Amino acid sequence: MLLKVEKLSKWFPIKKGIFGKTFYVRAVENVNFELDKGEAVSLVGESGSGKTTLGKTVLRLYKPNGGRILFDGRDITDLDGKDLLWYRGETGIVQQDPYGSLPPHFTIYKILEEPLIIQKVGSREERRERVYSILREVRLPPEEFAFKYPHMLSGGQLQRVAIARAMILNPKLIVADEPVSMLDASVRVEILNLFAELQRAHRMSIMYITHDLSTTRYFSEKVFIMYAGHIVERAPTREILRNPIHPYTRALFNAIPDPDPENRFRLREVPPGEPPSLINPPPGCRFKPRCPIATSKCDEEPPEFEVFAGHFVKCWYPK
Repeated sequence: MLLKVEKLSKWFPIKKGIFGKTFYVRAVENVNFELDKGEAVSLVGESGSGKTTLGKTVLRLYKPNGGRILFDGRDITDLDGKDLLWYRGETGIVQQDPYGSLPPHFTIYKILEEPLIIQKVGSREERRERVYSILREVRLPPEEFAFKYPHMLSGGQLQRVAIARAMILNPKLIVADEPVSMLDASVRVEILNLFAELQRAHRMSIMYITHDLSTTRYFSEKVFIMYAGHIVERAPTREILRNPIHPYTRALFNAIPDPDPENRFRLREVPPGEPPSLINPPPGCRFKPRCPIATSKCDEEPPEFEVFAGHFVKCWYPK
């Protein structure tokens, strides 16, 4: 096992009102999961579900308010200084916006060399060899791209650079936060397939964050469904796509566009309303206000994970 998350929570303080009373946005609350070495999982949920906050907390870009993060058997929850720098070298991130995540005043070579310099890896010649090697792996010939600036590249090429930067230190874990959502449809599958090839070749563990359940089939072995700060269903990818169980998972599944024109009039199960406030979430099940099968029991206490048809599901009435 590479990563183990136990009862992880991340709250953000905000002040409201004329007296500046502090409230807390409970972005992630009591999350538990495990990730094996070389395993790829998808974290799926709509905007505001807490999936990006969870990914950044796992990477210790945010310090958690509660719970523990164990990485390769080591507790990294409260690391700082040199120990946290070590953890930075073991992990990487690919962010959603390739235009905003790369410094515009650096050449591609400088962008990729910088992590090696910070981590004091190799001589200048060794760093140059490593930069050129990773550019070839992401299919950007270094002779053509190494000394260009970000504004000279297309969106797909920039995201390849972002992937190369995340991989330059040979990390054990990469969090990919919506890595194709801002790309043209014509290059999305190409980037996902490249990511899958690199993941298998380097045996990296990947957390792929997305709101699009249909893209999880490309390389993830498991899917975690997240809603309002909680993971509500966990299962192998094929099982989730074949038989979604939680009502929210079924709603996400029904939101996938159907290319068959014969199905254009098919009724879709879309939950009404909006996600709950994470400042004052409802008692019991957080999906209850939008759930078509909820009862009064769902108001009384939050459900715990139950095993149902091979899925881990947080629901009083899985089906």
